[in-house]
Amino acid sequence: MMAWTDRHCRYFHRLLSHDALLYTEMVTTGALLYGDVPRHLAYHDDEHPLALQLGGNQPTALAQAAKLAEQWAYDEVNLNCGCPSERVQQGAFGACLMAQPQLVADCVKAMCDAVSLPITVKHRIGLDQNNDYSFVRDFVGTVAQAGCQVFIVHARNAILGGLSPKENREVPPLRYEVVHQLKRDFPGLTIVLNGGLTDNAQVAQQLQHVDGVMVGRAAYHNPWWL
Repeated sequence: MMAWTDRHCRYFHRLLSHDALLYTEMVTTGALLYGDVPRHLAYHDDEHPLALQLGGNQPTALAQAAKLAEQWAYDEVNLNCGCPSERVQQGAFGACLMAQPQLVADCVKAMCDAVSLPITVKHRIGLDQNNDYSFVRDFVGTVAQAGCQVFIVHARNAILGGLSPKENREVPPLRYEVVHQLKRDFPGLTIVLNGGLTDNAQVAQQLQHVDGVMVGRAAYHNPWWL
């Protein structure tokens, strides 16, 4: 949600929905540890419940950033393992982290050890042309062992070369059944489905299979839906 879910957008969305869990734009660990912290973390109290989404790949740096989130009274810290942009790939975080599940687990454990906030992960169902279910199953299983109990799953593969971030939200086919299978295989985890939801009927249908849904583009193109 880069360049979209800033504090003004979130405040507007909160006026329309008292219950939705709102997420910040992805903020990199470097921006917090070496930049203007208030600029990135300040928000209105009415925005709660509010999650800070982080981008990074170093356990120590992510732990420090999570401590800042706790100091600023965020309700959740979310690690982005789903963004496919070239700039994010150059920083070796976002969707490419799915190829390193043990590193993600180390990052999650470092944050869990540092703060009492829930640490969640947002990710894709696969990378490039790999449609093997075992890839995402093993990713979730490895990261869950480190303490993550909530997985927000964008039901598309991330194509790391040849597609823009916009195309990555539209071109790879949605495969909701993969997310449903994750819930069946990990009944003790909270599995939240993301991708392509545009109306209440679709949401109701998906809630028969998963624990929650996340909406992105639909919420800012048609905010009154909230």
